[in-house]
Amino acid sequence: MYLKLSYEIRDKYLRKDMLPTIFCPGCGIGSVLQYTLRAIDELGWSKDDVVWVSGIGCSSRVPGFVDFDGLHTTHGRALAFATGIKMANPDLKVIAFMGDGDTAAIGGNHFIHAIRRNLDVTVILINNFTYGMTGGQVAPTTLKGLRGTTAPYGSFENPFDIAELAVAAGANYVARWTVFNYLQGINSIKKALQKKGFSLVEFLSPCPISFGRRNRMKTAPELIKWYNKITVPISKAKNMSPEELKGKIIIGEFVDRDRPSLDEEYEAYKKRAKKMMGWEE
Repeated sequence: MYLKLSYEIRDKYLRKDMLPTIFCPGCGIGSVLQYTLRAIDELGWSKDDVVWVSGIGCSSRVPGFVDFDGLHTTHGRALAFATGIKMANPDLKVIAFMGDGDTAAIGGNHFIHAIRRNLDVTVILINNFTYGMTGGQVAPTTLKGLRGTTAPYGSFENPFDIAELAVAAGANYVARWTVFNYLQGINSIKKALQKKGFSLVEFLSPCPISFGRRNRMKTAPELIKWYNKITVPISKAKNMSPEELKGKIIIGEFVDRDRPSLDEEYEAYKKRAKKMMGWEE
């Protein structure tokens, strides 16, 4: 049954002329792509109602593999393009498929201001702690002590916690899972897609080639065990001390709230402007 559903999802939503994908063996991006397509399918949305946007990076290649309208844009600028799409046609459902470097490094300013404005877009974030496509450099999310080509003796910088950053900036919905939390992941994506305003679902994703082999985890199963070791459900984390949480990553739903979205605020602004200018019909 599971394989049958997988083939149905593939045949319905993927561009066969673009297959196979570029993703390496053991990479988690394909899993997150399937979760997203399953969420769209379960919601019964038409492909004509959804637009995919991305920047540059391994995960940002995703819009090229799906049979939806989409934009593969420049590095870090996915949310700038997503803003134009959403404000030009607020009825469209906009998905930004992004990586941790794309989001938190060169695209960091776009990220926090899209959240501040409460842009009505869903960000599906692949966090693999590395710049996978360009050689395995450390990323803004790389945990202290982990190795990359630019830090062969271990990263000494403090990493971003992207989920907490999104909460603090004002996102309406934020969740984080590993790619192995497939049911939670699909359900969170469904919630995020239906949420008005900015929503983020972050996935901790294995990268055996560029990240794992430099950190003595050369296979996906080794990375699975590592993720299980370093992650803590948010319900459990609430009862743990800072010392117990040191070196851990919290997973779960961080926030689910309702603030007016940017396009809603803009429509209200236009009505207010027309009234003040005496242009009301």
